[in-house]
Amino acid sequence: MSLPTKRSTFSAASASDDSSYSSPPMKKAKNDLHHSPQHPNTADKVVGFHMEEDPTPAAANLSRKKATLPQPTKKFVIKLNKAKPTLPTNFEENTWEKLQSAIRAIFLKKKISFDLESLYQAVDNLCLHKLDGKLYDQIEKECEEHISAALQSLVGQNTDLTVFLSRVEKCWQDFCDQMLMIRSIALTLDRKYVIQNPNVRSLWEMGLQLFRKHLSLAPEVEQRTVKGLLSMIEKERLAEAVNRTLLSHLLKMFTALGIYMESFEKPFLEGTSEFYAAEGMKYMQQSDVPEYLKHVEGRLHEENERCILYIDAVTRKPLITTVERQLLERHILVVLEKGFTTLMDGRRTEDLQRMQTLFSRVNALESLRQALSSYVRKTGQKIVMDEEKDKDMVQSLLDFKASLDIIWEESFYKNESFGNTIKDSFEHLINLRQNRPAELIAKFLDEKLRAGNKGTSEEELESVLEKVLVLFRFIQGKDVFEAFYKKDLAKRLLLGKSASIDAEKSMISKLKTECGSQFTNKLEGMFKDIELSKEINESFKQSSQARTKLPSGIEMSVHVLTTGYWPTYPPMDVKLPHELNVYQDIFKEFYLSKYSGRRLMWQNSLGHCVLKADFSKGKKELAVSLFQAVVLMLFNDAMKLSFEDIKDSTSIEDKELRRTLQSLACGKVRVLQKNPKGRDVEDGDEFEFNDEFAAPLYRIKVNAIQMKETVEENTSTTERVFQDRQYQIDAAIVRIMKTRKVLSHTLLITELFQQVNFTPA
Repeated sequence: MSLPTKRSTFSAASASDDSSYSSPPMKKAKNDLHHSPQHPNTADKVVGFHMEEDPTPAAANLSRKKATLPQPTKKFVIKLNKAKPTLPTNFEENTWEKLQSAIRAIFLKKKISFDLESLYQAVDNLCLHKLDGKLYDQIEKECEEHISAALQSLVGQNTDLTVFLSRVEKCWQDFCDQMLMIRSIALTLDRKYVIQNPNVRSLWEMGLQLFRKHLSLAPEVEQRTVKGLLSMIEKERLAEAVNRTLLSHLLKMFTALGIYMESFEKPFLEGTSEFYAAEGMKYMQQSDVPEYLKHVEGRLHEENERCILYIDAVTRKPLITTVERQLLERHILVVLEKGFTTLMDGRRTEDLQRMQTLFSRVNALESLRQALSSYVRKTGQKIVMDEEKDKDMVQSLLDFKASLDIIWEESFYKNESFGNTIKDSFEHLINLRQNRPAELIAKFLDEKLRAGNKGTSEEELESVLEKVLVLFRFIQGKDVFEAFYKKDLAKRLLLGKSASIDAEKSMISKLKTECGSQFTNKLEGMFKDIELSKEINESFKQSSQARTKLPSGIEMSVHVLTTGYWPTYPPMDVKLPHELNVYQDIFKEFYLSKYSGRRLMWQNSLGHCVLKADFSKGKKELAVSLFQAVVLMLFNDAMKLSFEDIKDSTSIEDKELRRTLQSLACGKVRVLQKNPKGRDVEDGDEFEFNDEFAAPLYRIKVNAIQMKETVEENTSTTERVFQDRQYQIDAAIVRIMKTRKVLSHTLLITELFQQVNFTPA
């Protein structure tokens, strides 16, 4: 190889040049470098080079006086020396002896005679001269001898298990430290020889393989180690203090050796299963359900923490599954039978939440859902079927539903399946007594919407309406509810008993949203009649008939009701006082003159009056029904009257008259005195005006007993509902047959149920 030179570096002058700056011609130079024993690692890098003078003379004129053209320079040629380096005598034996001494010192925990850099260099030299394979085998053999001896020293030791485990840990820790030291010295082997030979293990893996091999040849050591580990873990489960660091190190040893799954995990899981199977049976018998669930929750937390601290992460899932199976899955039915009802009755939301969380871990939510359904149905059935407590049924159902909603939100995390279960169960239980719950819900609303509920704000009333609406959704006999609600609404509107017209209209709006406008059409019509009646009364008072013909001292307000909107009331005859008859005739004349073609029919049972009465102790105003007013006005002309006299003078139906007299003479407000005294009115009883009557209030309400519902009224209302259902069914059949023309009986019944939305019994 020739290297051209620069003029500025190599130059020569010609013989004829008279310049004072000249260099002698370069002589042929040759220099051979041979391998030095002190530097064996540089032997394969040494080259010989040969420098010859360029045969073409080159001269440069450097004269300041005369410029000449540049001349070619000399070329240098470098040639490789093909001679091979040679190794010193006994180089391999001496180097291995040096390394062997160091390895033995490491295993025997003695001081190494050589510095680590020279040992590293020695390994590097052997690798450079292709002696790495033999060196690897020699190191492996040396390691095997010491590892075997270390493990054999553990055989036959009759020490305590904890002491034995500590010695095993010390043996493993020493092995790790020694192999890391050897690997750092022989790092060149890992970096070159191991990488170039895929089938050869690294020094660390080779050491692990040797440790695993000789541990298997000493089964006593392995078995006793596993036994000791299991014993320590069981002690910890029994609340004894153990050395967790020791456990962690030994289990990491099993993992590093690759025998964790086979040697430790399998017996560990078997022991865990046996331990918790026995504990589950014991605790289930000795403790109640809340305490047992807390114990299970604590055990699961302990095992999870155990996996974080020293158990290998791969064991976490099978370990937790084992605990769940033995403490939960095997006892699901017992837990539900023994404690679910108690937790529900006690509204123990925290314990129920714990139960739901634990059951979800073992896919037992379906069993919990069925238990919830059974509980709701049984508890609700007691409420609905107890006829003696019908008066409190709706409030009890509301309280029960409210508690279930709280449990559903706080304990069952608003699980949709559990929510549907509560709804289905409620619908089942509320319809166990056909029509009766619907009637009682209407009555409950009547109590809440009627005037006299002191201490109830509009917000509280609105909240009650919302809750009752939830029960309304569950009842199947909504037409029964409508009939009774309409009858009670009529009384509240006609007698002025409604607590709030806004609340009444709000309830109508809610029902309209739930069931459609057809359901509330008649109810809305009732409100329209009341508003229209106010306008008619105002117009009547300003009419000429009222100004000229009305008797003085009497004020009368008339509600004109549309027959189709209002409940049907049986006609009740009564002989009204002359003044009231005159008033009725004048109003009838006015109304028919304004609305021709209409017919007025007076409903005496719905009338109510305010009478002014003079007693010896002062004047009072008496708020009474029309029948009570007719009876009391008889005493303007007589101080004492018999039952028969009153009956003949008023023509009131016998049973109604007895209730009327009972309210006046036997109730809290005794405007009349009955002779003989008694709670019931009998034939031949005599009544006289109680002139000594006294009361702190100026206006006194005399309970209108005739407005309280009787069994006959309820039966009549229910019968009307059934009759309406028959009409509805007939109309639906006509609609279906008009559309289909021809249809089998089975298909007709099926489509009929769909249209009328009845649930077949």
